[in-house]
Amino acid sequence: MDTMNCNLSAVLFDEGTIQKRIRELGAELSTEYTHKNPILVCILKGAVTFMTDLMRHMTIPLEIDFMSISSYGESTISSGVVKIRKDIDSDIADRHILIIEDIVDSGLSLHYLKEYLIKHKPASVKTCVLLDKPTAHKVPVDIEYKGFEIENEFVVGYGLDYAEKYRNLPYIGILKEEVYI
Repeated sequence: MDTMNCNLSAVLFDEGTIQKRIRELGAELSTEYTHKNPILVCILKGAVTFMTDLMRHMTIPLEIDFMSISSYGESTISSGVVKIRKDIDSDIADRHILIIEDIVDSGLSLHYLKEYLIKHKPASVKTCVLLDKPTAHKVPVDIEYKGFEIENEFVVGYGLDYAEKYRNLPYIGILKEEVYI
């Protein structure tokens, strides 16, 4: 077994389970956004893997853009202060925006992003997240599309990282506490 796998206490979602759910979300989004030409706004870096697979299962015209934000720094706990490191390049006025996010912990980042994008006067702003931790939310957030709900565990894999490692795992697992404490 390789080092990355040894640092996990459990696998939450295997590759097949993730891909099945993404196919379902892709079909649902294709129906919802028919004739709307949405802009998928991928939140870097964690959501890249998710968005790439998701858009392959969407059967409608769409555009993509990217934002990079920070609220964690080197910690495993959100600081609550959101900083935009890379803004969108697209003019989103009167466009349908779908924020693609890897995980919602406190909800502070997603809340901030929605408010920020609404200031640009889009036709709509909705969210699609791979993982949601409802018990960790510090603010109410509306998540219109979600892959899975999880407990308040520190997870890695399928784009999610700890110190820039583990993103390349094809599944999602719980990182052992001794690795990050």
